[in-house]
Amino acid sequence: MRLRGWRRSWQERGKMERIDLYSRFTISWMPWIFALAWQGAPFHSDIRHEPLPLALGVALLLVSVAQCVLSNRNLSASYEHYLGTSVFPGRRLLVPVVLMLLAIGLLAAMTGVDGVRGSGLLLMALNAPMALVITRVLLVPVRRFVIESLCLTALTTGALAAAGARGGTLAGVAPSTLFGCVLVLISVRPSAWSMSVMWQAEQARGIQARLAVAEERLRFGRDMHDVLGRNLAVIALKSELAVELAQRGRPEAVDQMVEVQRIARASQQEVRDVVRGYREADLMTELAGAQGVLSAAGIECVVTGDSRKGLPAPVQAALGWVVREAATNVLRHGDPRRCVIRLDTTEDAAVLHVENDGATATATATASGGQGSGLAGLRERLGALDGSLEAGPAEGGLFRLTATVPLGDWEEAGESDRPSRDGGGVTVPGARRPGSLVSPGVVVGPGPGLVEGRR
Repeated sequence: MRLRGWRRSWQERGKMERIDLYSRFTISWMPWIFALAWQGAPFHSDIRHEPLPLALGVALLLVSVAQCVLSNRNLSASYEHYLGTSVFPGRRLLVPVVLMLLAIGLLAAMTGVDGVRGSGLLLMALNAPMALVITRVLLVPVRRFVIESLCLTALTTGALAAAGARGGTLAGVAPSTLFGCVLVLISVRPSAWSMSVMWQAEQARGIQARLAVAEERLRFGRDMHDVLGRNLAVIALKSELAVELAQRGRPEAVDQMVEVQRIARASQQEVRDVVRGYREADLMTELAGAQGVLSAAGIECVVTGDSRKGLPAPVQAALGWVVREAATNVLRHGDPRRCVIRLDTTEDAAVLHVENDGATATATATASGGQGSGLAGLRERLGALDGSLEAGPAEGGLFRLTATVPLGDWEEAGESDRPSRDGGGVTVPGARRPGSLVSPGVVVGPGPGLVEGRR
């Protein structure tokens, strides 16, 4: 059950969260790998099998384990400090520093009793500061880290020299300790820097999306102001004039109110025209938008098929909503690498296929949410045009969505091109001729947005 819960938690994370978790997990294993290679191996093969050296070796091994545990506990805080999301509390380094000094002291004691044979002392000296160094490299600038590494190398070398280390052993302590610090610098620091850049790019994409929404709202506000501003001013002036004329008993007051009524109705129509421009989905625009959004999300998107220019406007609008909803589902519920959008047109029907290779996640999301309000809305839209919608897993590990709209004799509508009175929808242009299955003035209401963000 716990393994299943971990798997579900992993699948619910976004791509950036997975990469971030993988990076932290990799770094968290480094002190344990160093301890196993540079502390455990020498303890097994190079320590003299005498009571005092063995006791010192066991103590050093326990200190090394404690260092690794504290390093893992401090890793998340130091990582967040490097990313700039929090400040690392300096007091948390007190115990790791004490443990490092204790490890160096135990090494000096083992050197004094000649308890280590061969190169084992060099490896143990290399491991002693590593747990602290892995935490410290994320907290300070590179220049300061280099200075601290040199001081740490001098401290380790001086302690072992004072304990009696001589010859090649003493000469190798400084290079080996400095090598360990450089190894941590070139492995941990670039990994954290890469994550910092990736998170900044992710935040920039979010800001860009919010700016796009804000710009769209401003544009809508400008359009509404341009449409209503002048007309409302004229209505106010003419209504004031009508009041004055009515108070004087002049018959021209009726003419002024008739003009006010005409301007109000014209303004209502202009507002509906503006709203229709925001609500209608254009197939060409939606295909280009879906390709751009999916490509920006790292998904290869290929658009193929027949020309869309010859399709009637209502068919293009309906298929445009299908493309929009399909792209939204791919981003929200699936984790595909490739998405193919294909449009096939014949004399009888237009068929839109959307396939992606994230079949498992998409099918699971579809099953868990029934058919989804988005797909149900698409079926209603297509049903108004006598069309159909099918969605489900396909061969080859794909998830396929197929929308079919029959093509008949269409004509450009005149008065039926106007929006409905309730404002809840838009009358699509080009109603079918009398005798068809769809009456003139099919209403297409607002649909789901293209992208609200991946969950």
